[in-house]
Amino acid sequence: MWLIRILVRLLMPYIFGRIVRKTQERMQNPYNTQQRHYQQYKKPEGKVHIDYIPQQDPEAKAADEIGEFVDFEEIKEK
Repeated sequence: MWLIRILVRLLMPYIFGRIVRKTQERMQNPYNTQQRHYQQYKKPEGKVHIDYIPQQDPEAKAADEIGEFVDFEEIKEK
């Protein structure tokens, strides 16, 4: 019985340390992967890339040809 006790006291710190290290690695891994992914696909500043240009409806095109929209502000009179 005392032999088991001695073995447990010697092996427990090693086992718990290994469990903690493995948990830390698992928790850190997604952050490293995300950071590498961001750095790999980071585009130079000032460059614009358009993947998709939607087609315009004929009605929307007709509305654009009608005239120009004038933006105005209301002025409150005293």
